[in-house]
Amino acid sequence: MFKKQQFMCLLLAVLMSITLTACSKGNSTKQSAIQEQTTETEGSEIETNESATNETSAQTAEPAKLSGKMRLIELEDRDPSILRGIRIMGNSIGSMEDINGKESSLDDVRCIFLLNEWIELYPDTDAEKGLCVWILQHRDDQDYYNDCKFNDEMPGFVSYCDLPCPADDPEGCWGSFYLNPEDCEAGYYDFVFTYQGKAIAILLTRFYNDGELNEKSGAELEALMHE
Repeated sequence: MFKKQQFMCLLLAVLMSITLTACSKGNSTKQSAIQEQTTETEGSEIETNESATNETSAQTAEPAKLSGKMRLIELEDRDPSILRGIRIMGNSIGSMEDINGKESSLDDVRCIFLLNEWIELYPDTDAEKGLCVWILQHRDDQDYYNDCKFNDEMPGFVSYCDLPCPADDPEGCWGSFYLNPEDCEAGYYDFVFTYQGKAIAILLTRFYNDGELNEKSGAELEALMHE
């Protein structure tokens, strides 16, 4: 009888051991599946977050930066050196002691204006005719201008101004224009200088609403030109 009880106890112990082993394997498999699922979910979340971050970065790209520097277009079919420099003046803001009194340059050109302000241009060039400036809403893709056929049907076109040499005074004003606030909004614009129909230089500019800068000092206006 005693031996029979011992045998039953031994059998019960074996059965319990087998059950525990099976349970352990089942839990291990279940935990492994959960870990794999968690890893996949985390990976998916990371990819989603990265995608969202990239989209946000694209949407919050750095805005245009003013510098007052002309960007010359160096291509085989044109000579940007035809424009050695330019002086740009306005009749609403600034004075001859600050932004209106800048010398002819390619690196430090007045680039802020008001809507409804008359803008005068004084290029330093040997070309007596064929020079022109086109005013267009700023484009991030500046290479677009390389092969442009300039006309009033261009996307973003707002105005243009021929720059013929003034016969009575070569050092006088070669051309002037203004942007009507009824037709144009404040913001960034490209001054695209062309010679014989091809772009040779671009100046990034910014137009403010009429009266917006009237209280600014010369130093403050200068600072706005180098955002």
